[in-house]
Amino acid sequence: MSDLTKFLSSLDWSPLLISLKTGVVATILSFFLGIFAARKVIKASPDIKAVVDGILTLPMVLPPTVAGFFLLLIFSTRRPLGGALYTHFGIKAVQTWLGCILAATVISFPLMYRNARAAFEQVDANLVYAARTLGMSETRIFWRVIMPCAGPGITAGTILTFARALGEYGATSMLAGNIPGKTGTISQKIAMVIQNGDYATAGFWTGVILVIAFLIILAMNLITGRHMKNVNRY
Repeated sequence: MSDLTKFLSSLDWSPLLISLKTGVVATILSFFLGIFAARKVIKASPDIKAVVDGILTLPMVLPPTVAGFFLLLIFSTRRPLGGALYTHFGIKAVQTWLGCILAATVISFPLMYRNARAAFEQVDANLVYAARTLGMSETRIFWRVIMPCAGPGITAGTILTFARALGEYGATSMLAGNIPGKTGTISQKIAMVIQNGDYATAGFWTGVILVIAFLIILAMNLITGRHMKNVNRY
């Protein structure tokens, strides 16, 4: 048996599984929440839009550890909300996989929201007006007219959201901790083995993240590239 085979067989693959599960769930949550928030903000008055947009975008500019600190204050069982959730519903976010999901969703949500809002703002309003004259309901207009027109931007936002959720580290460490096989993501695994001087394992997981990141960027470029074929170039 080669050294590479021995190395791969000795690896704990749970960080990859935890990261993928967290990324998928966080992306799904961010997708629907981001689209909903984008549509509401677009329809709001300028003053309200400025305030709400700032609040929703805040996690994107804050250090992840700061966002994680606020999440810890909110969902700690020693705090009113966290204590009530645990006492009445048995829901605990601190040092659980739920904490991974919450942290990844909060950090990645602004990417979905900003991309969805930009995509909706670029939709030709005349198409919406034409659909209304044909008697289409607002719900049908949204799903049959607005969403297809905003499709490339929505797709790009979804891909970027997944990439951000997959690599989240700071907020996840604060809220969910680093429990092997439970909350230990790839990013946390890299940080842990580096502290132990295990550069081989750190290098492997870094390579895994690099490959996944490249595939994500490639997918986004292919999707946006196909859309640009239909756009006139000047």
